Amino acid sequence: MNILFVCTGNTCRSPMAQALLEEMVKEKGLDIKVKSAGIFAFDGQEASKNAIEVLKSEGIDLSNHRANIIYRDLLEEADLILTMGISHKRALLSKFDFVKEKIYTLKEYAYGEEEDIDDPFGGDLQVYNKAKEEIKEALKEMIKRLTVGN
Repeated sequence: MNILFVCTGNTCRSPMAQALLEEMVKEKGLDIKVKSAGIFAFDGQEASKNAIEVLKSEGIDLSNHRANIIYRDLLEEADLILTMGISHKRALLSKFDFVKEKIYTLKEYAYGEEEDIDDPFGGDLQVYNKAKEEIKEALKEMIKRLTVGN
């Protein structure tokens, strides 16, 4: 399975989600490939310092992450597209009709509620940590959903 996380700049939420899920997948031995991209990303931009910092507490090094802008091939190869916000989902649906059967907000897929993960960009470590915990809890629910019956 290929999962794509999408946010705005691909420097905070979606790379945190990607790194956290990659770690969970490795621990559980699941065959899931994970990528992330941003709707308004600057290709090659580093992850935000605070995103790097809060993932250190999880034993995850995000310092090598480089932002990717969203493009059609990424969307086509993804089996599941999870956005960090409703606006990201709407933007992709307005441009790429073919994603409608496989796109959800992360919270919508995890909990059945179409809600945003608040953007921590520009916030302090506490704001980033809150976003990380929200993402982490939603990912745990997502994995439960994906592994039912396995």
